[in-house]
Amino acid sequence: MSKFLDRFRYFKQKGETFADGHGQLLNTNRDWEDGYRQRWQHDKIVRSTHGVNCTGSCSWKIYVKNGLVTWETQQTDYPRTRPDLPNHEPRGCPRGASYSWYLYSANRLKYPLMRKRLMKMWREAKVQHSDPVEAWASIIEDADKAKSFKQARGRGGFVRSSWQEVNELIAASNVYTVKTYGPDRVAGFSPIPAMSMVSYVSGARYLSLIGGTCLSFYDWYCDLPPASPMTWGEQTDVPESADWYNSSYIIAWGSNVPQTRTPDAHFFTEVRYKGTKTVAITPDYAEIAKLCDLWLAPKQGTDAAMALAMGHVMLREFHLDKPSQYFTDYVRRYTDMPMLVMLEERNGYYAAGRTLRASDLVDSLGQENNPEWKTVAFDEKGDMTVPNGSLGFRWGDKGKWNLEQRDGKTGEEIELRLSLLGSHDEVANVGFPYFGGEGSEHFNKVDLENILLHKLPAKRLQLADGSTALVTTVYDLTMANYGLERGLNDDNCAAGYDEVKAYTPAWAEKITGVSRAHIIRTAREFADNADKTHGRSMIIVGAGLNHWFHLDMNYRGLINMLIFCGCVGQSGGGWAHYVGQEKLRPQTGW
Repeated sequence: MSKFLDRFRYFKQKGETFADGHGQLLNTNRDWEDGYRQRWQHDKIVRSTHGVNCTGSCSWKIYVKNGLVTWETQQTDYPRTRPDLPNHEPRGCPRGASYSWYLYSANRLKYPLMRKRLMKMWREAKVQHSDPVEAWASIIEDADKAKSFKQARGRGGFVRSSWQEVNELIAASNVYTVKTYGPDRVAGFSPIPAMSMVSYVSGARYLSLIGGTCLSFYDWYCDLPPASPMTWGEQTDVPESADWYNSSYIIAWGSNVPQTRTPDAHFFTEVRYKGTKTVAITPDYAEIAKLCDLWLAPKQGTDAAMALAMGHVMLREFHLDKPSQYFTDYVRRYTDMPMLVMLEERNGYYAAGRTLRASDLVDSLGQENNPEWKTVAFDEKGDMTVPNGSLGFRWGDKGKWNLEQRDGKTGEEIELRLSLLGSHDEVANVGFPYFGGEGSEHFNKVDLENILLHKLPAKRLQLADGSTALVTTVYDLTMANYGLERGLNDDNCAAGYDEVKAYTPAWAEKITGVSRAHIIRTAREFADNADKTHGRSMIIVGAGLNHWFHLDMNYRGLINMLIFCGCVGQSGGGWAHYVGQEKLRPQTGW
């Protein structure tokens, strides 16, 4: 065998040997080493980040040679945080470390592509019509042609085109749509500023100039949660990830922090050394689950059911049975729970209508400036009042658009009444829609009436037009909607957690598959911690909950939990929704 191998040139020994043949002196060319040495050579280092809509926005050293990125490493010069917080460094992730591969990937589009079926029809139409708009009309107004290329969507079939051709097609189709249906029927999504400020500005400006509809990251791909602007009228203001370290109870709900928040995940693990309890709520055993003390796995799409059941526990134990002074003061001052809502008559029952306004009452309760936009409540003395802070105070009432608990007319300090229970004129049957009877292949349903009637304390008021109206508070409506029995003999309310009625832990167990004991325990711990720390309970949430049709309902369930416990606006508390770098804006407009 050895003689056979000796015949091969590469197995022959050359040169002198030493150490009894264990060493060998060679005289070979080492130019091959230049390959790996030159791999790391560079002309300069520039600072940059990755424009891929990542919330991390990590700072990187980019090594450049002949105008090309050769490699990248993390920057290590972040400013130090305050002494009681861990530093932000190190920041980065495997995606960022390999970004130069993505930059020069052969899979990136280098030319415009058009579906072959549409391209063929477009070129034929251009031959027959000199006007591009007429050419497009001949395609889109022909039912067979329109159906032909639309049916091919999602099936590939793209071929290379030219910028001139695709731009002409887009312009012609836009002009046709504007002339036929109106400019607002042209809807578009320009890349968000974090991806490319220039691309964002050019696309948004074009749509604005033609009167088109600018879609956003909320509605285009369900990146940000619509429930946020619906509730607060802002663009999802959340804390920086370093604030996780200030929390003492964290629920990671549908957010796989180690994977999607890699640069900041160390805050999540570090805060556990302080004794912070962490809970993961995700249907799959994701990376976040191994970093938590408890993993709850509800069936996919049932997050709202779990949130409602947790809210049921929080309201029962911390608002009714043993009211938390902190929670009560919080919802009285920072929410609309004391505000009065008019009840509208339906087929044999009432339903919640609009908020009662100062303009609905005689003399507008003394409010002369924008009374149509000022909400009304009762104070603990039983008097009607128009408290500071509603939208009507924003213009014209200097110094009153704030959350100070003062009467909007006299400026006297007041304490708003949350519930009409005990001072009510009558008990009204109010209907609430119920959707838990709609099941799917993924989760069970609980059949109840489509409209659940609840008994609410109400007062009848004389209105300015001479009619009367039955009113109740947002707080009373919330208590009834969550199915809490308050001594009104409400058949649709539960007296205990084990009753399978709307929004109890037993009800949620049937839908989510999570045991009622875990639901009760988690809700109780979350609220108890918030009570003792004044709101330092946090929910970290991501797009996992957002990619559902009724995404706003998923999020409102979580938002209510945080509101009930006085967490929103508190350091170390509230909700932390992270999906992208949405906060960048052009410094000047156009």
